[in-house]
Amino acid sequence: MNPNVKISKEETLSNNWYILKKYTFDYLRKDGSWERQEREAYDRGNGAAILLYNTQKQTVILTQQFRLPSYVNGNASGMLIEACAGLLDKDNPEECIRRETEEETGYKVQSVKRVFEAYMSPGSVTEMLYFFVAEYTHDMKVSEGGGEASEQENIEVMEIPFTQALQMVTNGEIKDGKTIMLLQYAQINHLLG
Repeated sequence: MNPNVKISKEETLSNNWYILKKYTFDYLRKDGSWERQEREAYDRGNGAAILLYNTQKQTVILTQQFRLPSYVNGNASGMLIEACAGLLDKDNPEECIRRETEEETGYKVQSVKRVFEAYMSPGSVTEMLYFFVAEYTHDMKVSEGGGEASEQENIEVMEIPFTQALQMVTNGEIKDGKTIMLLQYAQINHLLG
């Protein structure tokens, strides 16, 4: 652990859906003085996201669902177009993303490639997101997808031409950070086209 940080108090503010804690800590500044700070951190666990792509058809599989936080922050419909993703729960990232892919998209992929990991909102959220890509073919489709009813998921599965998905980022139809990152990864690394 970092010797320049000393946590003196940890207080749970909420343990409802996920855990919100308030931390009081001392931080050693560059000038050698200690500064007391307070910050809140939201712990919702770590997650994984995947971009499914088909090189023959030049398409990607994305999902669309209602996201309350986007709705209360000005997204008039509350709907977001996203790459398939989910929380790890107690799985490792690879097991998680294979499970989530089948639940959400209906595609059963065996071979996934881990491409990078990132903190998505490190100023307030503890989550580390593991990013994957995988090729899909029509014969991998085992169900209609749509998510788990027990988790109150109502997910629309979308097969979109890759060039159209990139244009949707440019014109603001795709505003989800993880999805933009994966589409740009696919573009930079010439996975399609």
